[in-house]
Amino acid sequence: MPKSVSVRYFVLAAAFAALVLPAPAFAVDAFDLSVPEDGAEAEAPELECAAESLSGSGPGFVSSREESEEAAIKAWTEKAQAVYPEAVFELAKDSNLSCAVQGLYSKCFADGIPCKPKGEGDTSAKSE
Repeated sequence: MPKSVSVRYFVLAAAFAALVLPAPAFAVDAFDLSVPEDGAEAEAPELECAAESLSGSGPGFVSSREESEEAAIKAWTEKAQAVYPEAVFELAKDSNLSCAVQGLYSKCFADGIPCKPKGEGDTSAKSE
């Protein structure tokens, strides 16, 4: 077999492998937690939200995805509570929790606009 033909087969095999083999070890696994559950939209309180989105992440890649998610939400909550002391990630507008995965390790990022229920902490709105 001439040398140029075997090079073509090698290039063809490499191209096929690139299409078939899984992505590299570093991949982003993003998912959105802001989608309400069935019926939850009707129960949602009216919210007062900050003007800007905040982001939080843990200190680095960790072996437990659950710990990485918790660290990201905790970091986001600490920043959000500087705006609204009662802010929680579950009430954040346009919230998103995404994780970068490297092998068995992950680093997660929590993003969202801090919100609080309208009227909370405002005594002038109450009148009876």
